[in-house]
Amino acid sequence: MKNTYPKSEKLKSRNTIDILFSEGKSVSKYPLRLVYTPLESEQETKIKMGVSVSKRYFKKAVDRNYFKRVLRETYRLNKQLLLENTDKPYAFMFLYQTKERLTYQEINEKTILLFEKFIATINPADQ
Repeated sequence: MKNTYPKSEKLKSRNTIDILFSEGKSVSKYPLRLVYTPLESEQETKIKMGVSVSKRYFKKAVDRNYFKRVLRETYRLNKQLLLENTDKPYAFMFLYQTKERLTYQEINEKTILLFEKFIATINPADQ
């Protein structure tokens, strides 16, 4: 499987984003949070992913953009965990929620733990 983040996987629909934050559920692994909701319509991809870094914690766009790049990269490298363990399409918003400036390795480890926690939430029988 290719570790890519194509345009078809990017969450851009305003309606889907609104549904995510109004009806979606979330799992957290400090300082990361994953808000998710199943998608009803048949998509060409199983996952739609968006990333967000709060302006409250990082005032400079340069800093926000850096952490968004890191989040996209950790998602790209670890998305096979989600693809292998989900059977229906999902929309995700991946959030970085702290002032702390974690290293790439720390964020990558937390991402793996967060994805595993999400998988355990949607597949409780696998425990």
